[in-house]
Amino acid sequence: MDQRDVTQIAMQAAGAVKKGAALKYGAVIGVLFLIGLMLMGALTPLPTASASGCEDTGPGTGASVPDPGDSPPATGSVRAQQLTNAKTIDKVAQKLELPGQATLIALMTAMQESTLMNLDYGDRDSIGLFQQRPSMNWGTKQQIMNPAYSAESFYKGRGTNKGLISIKNWQNRPPGDVAQDVQGSAHPKLYAGHETAMRKLAKDADIDLSRAGSATAPESTDTETAETAAPVKCGVVGPEPGAGKGGTFTDGTATWKLDNPRSVKDAIAWARSNSGIGSSDVWLQRCLAFVAAAYGWNYSGVRYAIDHYTVVPASMRHDKDRNPPPGALMYWDTGHVAGHIAVYLGNGQVASNDISRPGYIDIVSADAFEKKWRAKYVGWTVPVFPRGG
Repeated sequence: MDQRDVTQIAMQAAGAVKKGAALKYGAVIGVLFLIGLMLMGALTPLPTASASGCEDTGPGTGASVPDPGDSPPATGSVRAQQLTNAKTIDKVAQKLELPGQATLIALMTAMQESTLMNLDYGDRDSIGLFQQRPSMNWGTKQQIMNPAYSAESFYKGRGTNKGLISIKNWQNRPPGDVAQDVQGSAHPKLYAGHETAMRKLAKDADIDLSRAGSATAPESTDTETAETAAPVKCGVVGPEPGAGKGGTFTDGTATWKLDNPRSVKDAIAWARSNSGIGSSDVWLQRCLAFVAAAYGWNYSGVRYAIDHYTVVPASMRHDKDRNPPPGALMYWDTGHVAGHIAVYLGNGQVASNDISRPGYIDIVSADAFEKKWRAKYVGWTVPVFPRGG
């Protein structure tokens, strides 16, 4: 109940008092009671945010490239809204340094999926310009309904979902085929039919579809720096003198040679020594930065923990497998854009930030995130950092 509701009720009660003193006093008491309820609701503290909202908020792991301010709600006629949404889609492409061809494919896709309207409904739980589904790890409903967020997801992928830049040789393939590869539609031929109309709409929106750009988005537009990637109190970020480099890693069926600055053994030792009483308080919502530092990297090169899962080659990913070797990277979907990542130490334990103490690293059971945060386990990967530096 808002202030307008209370005011209306008060006016109605005031009109009723003419029927007698009893009604007058009853109306006044009723109004005061309702106002009291409203004030109690206003003064009641809101619940604190759950720690399962773990996002890496250090440089390079904070907000996504587009923010809500970049995509104001489209208003006006259908055509006006389509033009506004088209401009948002193109603006995101430009921020990601993608060519005009990427914008064209995104426009064709959005036209087929939502008629370029930011719909809050669709098949099952599909919503937004690209009809992405919260239940399929595209983000929360609120996030997907942000046109800039959903456009970035289409270009780069989200969670375990691939994006346009994940499609091999996408810039040289028919636009409709690329759209289908991203969306996986039951009607793959429909995207191509929108190309002519979208070229005209782009012209009306003053969008340059001939714009040059990169076939892949920047590895990181704002990555962690050497100064901020690891705790100041914990000494150097890189491998200590004499530390083993790279080494090998096996998942029981295949063996890989790693190029990490630290070996698996040394990474586990580093994670242990920087946890518990050895932890400093700088790791709040910086799980990806921590695991990168454990392996000797100054930065991961990826914004969000859950996105790192998709950066790792498919042959090195183990979906939902609960038997990782020591040193593996484990991932959870927390229902938030960032997700969570931790280093597996062996014997069912991981080194992780925030789970026991906000900002600190502690050694906990690997199932703690499901029990405490109600997170969904995604799987584990070989400890590689394709974009690390």
